[in-house]
Amino acid sequence: MEGNKMLTIKNLHAKVGEKEILRGINLNVKEGEIHAIMGPNGSGKSTLSSVLAGRDTFEVTEGEVVLDGHNLLELSPEERSWAGVFLGFQYPIEIPGVSNVNFMKSAVNEHRKQKGLEPLTSAQFLKLMREKMAIVGMDSSFSSRGVNVGFSGGEKKRNEIFQMAMLEPRLAILDETDSGLDVDALRIVATGVNNLKRPDNAFIVITHYQRLLDYIVPDVVHILYKGQIIKTAGKELALEVEQRGYDWLING
Repeated sequence: MEGNKMLTIKNLHAKVGEKEILRGINLNVKEGEIHAIMGPNGSGKSTLSSVLAGRDTFEVTEGEVVLDGHNLLELSPEERSWAGVFLGFQYPIEIPGVSNVNFMKSAVNEHRKQKGLEPLTSAQFLKLMREKMAIVGMDSSFSSRGVNVGFSGGEKKRNEIFQMAMLEPRLAILDETDSGLDVDALRIVATGVNNLKRPDNAFIVITHYQRLLDYIVPDVVHILYKGQIIKTAGKELALEVEQRGYDWLING
């Protein structure tokens, strides 16, 4: 890939309480790339996504994370979002009493404000929302519903991809977004991601299963185990893990 380097992670260590979970992560992501991070349960995949997004549950003890020249570790979660980071959660939360349309209008206009842009008018926002809903195959009735309230697992994930489409992040991190999805929902989410991929953005897709990568083809696959990346290769690595499991890597 010829894109410019966007994200650099050097020797990242993080712990929760006294337990060290990340033990020296090194990772470089360029514009236009999709990176898949795989690994057995407990390997540190979700911890990595949480640290990148700025969750204060975890304490970073060493290392650096730089996105477009910004030291992410010095920024609040809101500032990281304004810098272009988006995190798709494994289990999206429900926000009763707040409609999708109001939630997204506030988020989009706050991002515009940080960039020195005027807020979108209601007409401009609704036009944008219709365009993005079409990308992820979302019915317009979702706009008036409470955020994720009463949504199925697939609907929640689709809503999250819609939010990503609206915010147009530089770096989107999807934390096991395939968890609990049937094949149809998985295909819809993957189609949304593929439609949103641009030469000037990048994705980190964290998954336990290879099946998501049947629909989202990664440029680079990393295997995470006990808080360290133990192997990096092309998309063929995901297929090899599917066929052979993780033991051959861990014990090899």
